[in-house]
Amino acid sequence: MDSGKDYEVKDMSLAEQGMLNIEWAEKHMPIMKTLSARFAKEKTFAGVTVGLALHVTKETAVLVRSLRAGGAKVVITGCNPLSTQDDVAAALAKEGVAVFAYKGENTEDYYRYLEKVLSYHPNITIDDGGDLVTMILTKKPELLKGVIGGCEETTTGIIRLRAMERDGVLKYPMIAVNDNKTKHLLDNYYGTGQSTIDGILRASNILFAGKDVVVCGYGDCGKGVAMRAKGMGSNVIITEVDAFRGMQATLDGYRVMPMVDAAAIGEIFITVTGDKHVIRLEHMKKMKDGAMLANSGHFNVELDLDALGKAAKHRKMRPFLDEYTLDGKKIYVCAEGRLVNLAAAEGHPSEVMATSFAGQSLACAYLVKNRGKLPAKVITLPVEIDDEIARLQLDAMGVKIDALTSEQKKYLTSWEEGT
Repeated sequence: MDSGKDYEVKDMSLAEQGMLNIEWAEKHMPIMKTLSARFAKEKTFAGVTVGLALHVTKETAVLVRSLRAGGAKVVITGCNPLSTQDDVAAALAKEGVAVFAYKGENTEDYYRYLEKVLSYHPNITIDDGGDLVTMILTKKPELLKGVIGGCEETTTGIIRLRAMERDGVLKYPMIAVNDNKTKHLLDNYYGTGQSTIDGILRASNILFAGKDVVVCGYGDCGKGVAMRAKGMGSNVIITEVDAFRGMQATLDGYRVMPMVDAAAIGEIFITVTGDKHVIRLEHMKKMKDGAMLANSGHFNVELDLDALGKAAKHRKMRPFLDEYTLDGKKIYVCAEGRLVNLAAAEGHPSEVMATSFAGQSLACAYLVKNRGKLPAKVITLPVEIDDEIARLQLDAMGVKIDALTSEQKKYLTSWEEGT
């Protein structure tokens, strides 16, 4: 482990490769270059410290550079013990970013690093899963007086934030970046679908064609995973607790059934619900010999691995594949039940993260612009900002669309004209 006053990373000698990987990401995220230039010109974040608990990937590094271009002091740690890319962490440290992260963090270091981020007294927090805001509210309330607001990246974090708001404990405005159309309808759908399959393939090199793949949850992430699994030639089964989503999955051509029934059929199981113990020991006991389990929900609680570990013999088969012998059958778990797309692979493609992180950076700018004016609630960005992100991305892709005529605009805002 290499460490200094403002960093703790696995190996600083990896920085050169990290720089190359960040360069590769920037090449595929031109929208962020556009925003960086704007922030640099306007000094958007002058005097602002931004604390991040995000996946420390090459794409996240592009976000960090964008914030720094606007004058922000940035300090970052990971939001999952297995998602940090060590070369990127080293590259950020070499660039002078305060960074505390390494792949394979133990629980003690994970929470120690969160506290390190908060020791810099951030004015804005950026979370992926809600751990920073939770720690401020429960352990560091003295920091609240300096906080302008925060941003949340993922569905699981939004669930936690809405629970905080409902319980009256949320003390500063949090922007639900995940609620942007340019986030959950792109990142969750296209990103999670591709990167989840990528992670499972890197962990196992298993064939998807012809396999019965059970996708647990048919939200935006589940829809993306199901679409990609179907595209690989799999027979997809959906499990759901939401009636409308169950109906959607059925009309999309998938078999829909309870987990207790799917358990006996499936060969690959993928959880993307954001909930706890979606696949339990009772389900695992029904599974076929050789069944494979993977999770792409934020926290590693969707698979009840504690119960499995107590009931089964365990050995590590490959770097990100564990074997459990349960009642004479083999069950395989990818990436210790953590985010398989980031633990066993590299996360979402850069092109997808471009719009997500454009949303994060513009959310930070929105917080600064509206300092002291926003309520301590979960806030969605104005639709105009979401539309701006989409237009910037279309420009970057070289795609042009139509514009409404004055007659059309009038028609869409009036009621008098009918049949």
